[in-house]
Amino acid sequence: MPHKMTAPTPHIEAKVGEIAETILLPGDPLRAKFIADTYMENVKQFNNVRGMLGFTGTYNGKPVSVMGTGMGCPSMGIYSYELINIYGCKNLIRIGTAGAVQPFVHAREMVFGMASTYMSEYVEHMGPARKFHYSPCCSFELLEKAVAVAREKGFKFHVGNIGCGDCFYGTNLDFGKSEAEMGILAGEMESAALYTNAAMAGVNALCIVTISDGPEEITTAEERQTAFTQMMEVALSLA
Repeated sequence: MPHKMTAPTPHIEAKVGEIAETILLPGDPLRAKFIADTYMENVKQFNNVRGMLGFTGTYNGKPVSVMGTGMGCPSMGIYSYELINIYGCKNLIRIGTAGAVQPFVHAREMVFGMASTYMSEYVEHMGPARKFHYSPCCSFELLEKAVAVAREKGFKFHVGNIGCGDCFYGTNLDFGKSEAEMGILAGEMESAALYTNAAMAGVNALCIVTISDGPEEITTAEERQTAFTQMMEVALSLA
């Protein structure tokens, strides 16, 4: 683990001080650019390494950053670790897409990940978490604020456990059935790494996802890039 790494890193070319303490983390770097172009003022780009676009600006007068993270726990693990431990980020909010697990969770609705049930090796490889079965969970401070904002705006949302897996394609259908039986709301691929890294450093993290597909409805790639604006508005309000 690169404890002695300094900025810029092999993955982020920003200097210390160029990234805000609150940062939004979409998987898609084009979604990061959309957020910066649409919502933020006084925007400056701080990263383009590996095409993982990152920007810092202001939202309602408060400093905020946004940066793509790619897909999966290993990618999220690299970026969130460096953002926390090298760049001093204190509030990390994943905004992404997820597949519905429960029949009452529908496309375009938000899910706030209170906890992350994972099928990933990432957590077991990280520091103190290797010594016991760590349960990755979000920051209540961020969750409480997100719920309040969503209620105030009249947005449809769910709060609960989300599933985090390493495999997008697979044949383990029994796992999906078991998730549903245990009340897991949706499945994605990054929350466990984010929550684990945040817990190790004592900072805040929250995973907010919008349902992109369910048993009877699938959204388009263009819609996933630009149309999930409610999730972005909630996340930006946490800055």
